[in-house]
Amino acid sequence: MRPHHLKHKTLAALAALALGASAHAADVHVVSSGGFAQAYKDLAGPYERASGDHLVSAWGPSMGATQNAIPARLARGEPIDVVIMVGDALDKLMAEGRLEPGSKVVLANSPIACAVRHGAAQPDIGTVDGLRQAFLHASRVAYSDSASGEYIKRQLLDKLGIRQQMEGKAAQIPATPVGEIIARGEADFGCQQKSELKPVQGIDIVGLMPREVQLNTQFAGAVVRGAGHPEAARALLRFLAAPANAPAIEATGLEPVAAPH
Repeated sequence: MRPHHLKHKTLAALAALALGASAHAADVHVVSSGGFAQAYKDLAGPYERASGDHLVSAWGPSMGATQNAIPARLARGEPIDVVIMVGDALDKLMAEGRLEPGSKVVLANSPIACAVRHGAAQPDIGTVDGLRQAFLHASRVAYSDSASGEYIKRQLLDKLGIRQQMEGKAAQIPATPVGEIIARGEADFGCQQKSELKPVQGIDIVGLMPREVQLNTQFAGAVVRGAGHPEAARALLRFLAAPANAPAIEATGLEPVAAPH
């Protein structure tokens, strides 16, 4: 059990009890993208114990072409009650009619951090020039195929003025956490949302990207249109957004939207 599990277990349980247990226990199918995954995992147990519902959990990116991506799962009709994902991508699914109107619940914001293999020299990325030099001096750079990686590929390399220099040594990694690529030695520097880097063993987080080039990604949840257990799905989202659970969310590297009481 991770240390912050114990620290926030009581608050999480109290938040769930405040919502009230379901009249009939339900198997609630949830798919979460990686950025909120650790927070969801930490809060799932207390919620199940207090509500009586059973969470059937799966994972997939908010976007991209992999078969586990949330849009692909919905397109092929997987039985899903709740999705938790990047807010912009969720809004697109909502506009397409795949999610219940009005069910969106904003849960947290996620900044991008960078990491190296455990024990390796850590570059100073506290300034924009420091971040630029970290990219340039790395032999291979990894970034994700979801929100943070799309930002790096489409905007950050241009902001740093190094797109041409990074050709051939910066790679977007599909469906695999960037931290795992770094830990295996397949890249010596990489950036992803801090909440996705933090659970990975074998890496050291260098720090957050400088404020001038930082991107905070919103994470939100919503009820899937035609969900088998819509009320249980809404109860789960209320629980995840409860102010009492803000410390547990913050402990995973996210910035919770709700302030703790």
